[in-house]
Amino acid sequence: MTDSQLVSRLAAIVGEAGLVTDARDIEPHLTDWRGFYHGKAIVVVRPKTTEEVAAVVQACAEAGAPIVPQGGNTGMCGAATPDASGTAVVLTLSRMNRILDVDPLNNTMTVEAGAILANIQDAAAGVDRYFPLSLGAEGSCQIGGNLATNAGGVNVLRYGNTRDLVLGMEVVLPDGRVWNGLRALRKDNTGYDLKQLFIGAEGTLGIITRAVLKLFPRPAATVTAWTAVRDPRAAIELLARLRRMCGESISAFELISRNCLEFVLEHVPGIRDPLGRPFAWYVLLDVSDAREAGPARSAVEDTLGACMEDGLVLDATIAESETQSQALWRIRESIPDAAKAHGLCYRHDISVAVSRIPEFIETAGAALERDFPGREVICFGHVGDGNLHYNCYVPGRRRDDPDAIAATDVNRVVHDVVSQFNGSISAEHGVGQSKVKEITRYKSEVEMDLMRAVKRALDPRGLMNPGKVV
Repeated sequence: MTDSQLVSRLAAIVGEAGLVTDARDIEPHLTDWRGFYHGKAIVVVRPKTTEEVAAVVQACAEAGAPIVPQGGNTGMCGAATPDASGTAVVLTLSRMNRILDVDPLNNTMTVEAGAILANIQDAAAGVDRYFPLSLGAEGSCQIGGNLATNAGGVNVLRYGNTRDLVLGMEVVLPDGRVWNGLRALRKDNTGYDLKQLFIGAEGTLGIITRAVLKLFPRPAATVTAWTAVRDPRAAIELLARLRRMCGESISAFELISRNCLEFVLEHVPGIRDPLGRPFAWYVLLDVSDAREAGPARSAVEDTLGACMEDGLVLDATIAESETQSQALWRIRESIPDAAKAHGLCYRHDISVAVSRIPEFIETAGAALERDFPGREVICFGHVGDGNLHYNCYVPGRRRDDPDAIAATDVNRVVHDVVSQFNGSISAEHGVGQSKVKEITRYKSEVEMDLMRAVKRALDPRGLMNPGKVV
């Protein structure tokens, strides 16, 4: 089947509105959010139903055309970008964006994969429930992409990764068959938990089309605090003390280095320094309560006060309103864009044991300075669950230099330290194409063999998002 014949067949499946053929309209689908990866495609197809997705996948399988599933295209590792061969079909779920069912008594919601994360959050709030997945791109990212990458976000500490927030799903397999696992059950012990194969697989094993999500009681009150801490060790001690006082009420605990705040102040309008004077390290935290705010606020105030007496906390401010809380979180959510505006940033989405975070920061910083004198590290992330975005700028390297963008020497230094600490080189962003070679250095041969065996079993022809993950 020629490319033109395949396009004609796809047009017959999805109709004129479901096909993108103009080069200018296709272009945004061929580049990742960071602008690091660029590819080509035969066509971009936009199915509106599961049946259309299945028919598209079957047509591509018969034509031997690779398929690149794409959600909101907000990923960090190039997982949704086709390669440069021009043989692939990009399949976007943007038209499959409905919220199909909300069941507040069962605390579940059934959605299509193209549903925008912020819309899901709003739909949950509309029935006095809470969907806790929250990340900077929530206004444009799609739940199918969140599932495919096992997205993390700021609330993992209390609610878990996306993997922990889904009960069932529907998936179109690489041969066009549909697996309907849309069960709104919290207990189902009838064999392998198949949905877990597709969560975090980045579209390499199938295309997620619908999902049943978990909802939670809506917090009646949230206490948000921005604190200056002596150093990362003090941050970990603060976390331990908050746990003793607040238990599982801590929903977010973010470590932020001073230069992160400086970049945001420089590049994002309307931001002010919460404490009015500089400190080397900050923690942004949320403590939520199903009841009124009083007990949670008292616990936070008492903990911060004791930590100030002990020299762990140097200064702090507690939000007095939802508006103030949002302003503090806007700083955190603006860091990735501000970092991008600052220059060529080597990003590292890593995780180590929480207790070893301070040691990791010191060791990795020394290793980078040894090999790249004058380097600048910005460090922020979900320290409560061990996940750091440990990013680095190297003097003289520019975003307009393809060799600098392609360089892996900085990543290798950081990832070797991560391995030394028995950590992970991808905590929440996934593997995509940016780390597809790197993981073979840090995973055992047995682990890689198992992953390849799963891929061969479900996608023996390698047509589903080739060149990603394995």
